[in-house]
Amino acid sequence: MSITREAIRSVEPPEFAVTLRNAGLAGAGGAGFPTYAKWERLDEVDSLLVNHQESEPNYYMDKWLGRERTEELAALFDGLLERAFDRIVIAAKWPDRDEWMGDLEAATDATIYAPDALPVSEDETGIVIAYTDDKYEFGMESVLMRLVAGVVMGGNELPMDNGWIVQNTETLSNVYRALVDGEPTTRKFVHVDGRVPTHRFLEVPIGTPATDLLEAAGRTDDLADNEVILDGGPGWCFEIDAAPDAFGVRKRTNCLLVMEESVVKENTIGSGGRVNVLAPAAWKESVHETAPTEALRPDRVEVPLITNPDFEGVVTPSEPIVKVGDELETGEMIARPADGISIAQHAPIDGTVTGVGDRSITIERDDRSTSG
Repeated sequence: MSITREAIRSVEPPEFAVTLRNAGLAGAGGAGFPTYAKWERLDEVDSLLVNHQESEPNYYMDKWLGRERTEELAALFDGLLERAFDRIVIAAKWPDRDEWMGDLEAATDATIYAPDALPVSEDETGIVIAYTDDKYEFGMESVLMRLVAGVVMGGNELPMDNGWIVQNTETLSNVYRALVDGEPTTRKFVHVDGRVPTHRFLEVPIGTPATDLLEAAGRTDDLADNEVILDGGPGWCFEIDAAPDAFGVRKRTNCLLVMEESVVKENTIGSGGRVNVLAPAAWKESVHETAPTEALRPDRVEVPLITNPDFEGVVTPSEPIVKVGDELETGEMIARPADGISIAQHAPIDGTVTGVGDRSITIERDDRSTSG
């Protein structure tokens, strides 16, 4: 823990954002907004809210990280308290406490708030674990801020306007790797569910084709004419327009769902294309992998130059710095931040660049490669 504390203590606050930008961090919770853009406002905030809610009934990434990488997260929080924040509030669900939260409670020596004691007192400092009831909407940033911090955001307000930065747990695990280990973001935890033989919890390189994930879940046949794939969990997902072999996992991709097209159409909300299929299936009663049981090694990756296309116009795609034929090692920068709000991209596997476009960079694994 002392190593982490010293590594973070040596960083001046403005350097946090620069490091996270160059490491290519984007929000792993689903939105995919460049992480550094929040940390650029460190001088305006004094509190960090850790979104550990994981409301989707088939998600286990954050819960697993909190239990299995407890020391890493506790060390990160300890260092950030010394350098950046007065308090860190971890917002988790009360029903998850016994199975998932014991180690994190012990390692952080946190002050505990039960659901009926919320919101957290403005006078609290240090680490707090705030437990909420198990309601889906509590995972939404604005709702969580109101419930846990007692902050009602209006209009176009952001948490930073009210003294808070909000990050989910997987994003903070990537923050640890960037600040302490100097490692860029090249991998993602992803679930595969829906009309597949087996629910999977996988660790994959960024850009892994959807076909590889579906195959890992037992879907070796092509999708039927009445099936579609979606990016996201049952309560908040969007249909993927691209064919499975053309869609590369993004830094925000938490789950791929295979669903019947008619079910998707019946459960699409409004004009934004959000799909909520929580009702049509007994998601909580399904058999789930609760730990990442396989790290995929795809032969090809399609690295997106913008994590969430919906932000284009606000976020600028990364600028490629490689060309076709370049041989790369895992972690090597392949696209630099462009002007405006933008992040770097890095090679998720060892291999050779076979395509450079305005939307993505394609890398094919070298037969001699043994990593990534």
